[in-house]
Amino acid sequence: MARSLLFEAANALMTRVRKDSALRRWGQQLMARIGSRKAKVAVARKLAIILHRIWLDGTEFAAAPAS
Repeated sequence: MARSLLFEAANALMTRVRKDSALRRWGQQLMARIGSRKAKVAVARKLAIILHRIWLDGTEFAAAPAS
């Protein structure tokens, strides 16, 4: 269940969200290189890593725009 929800979050980030972020820009570069499906899986994995670190550290997520 968590796996499918992470993929859905990555899909929404890559297709629906228009706000610029480093994660979205990285995913778009991957989409151009390896295709959209694999790129969304990679973004989902990166989201899982970010969520895990937030869980361990207790910090808050702040999406900084890509520079």
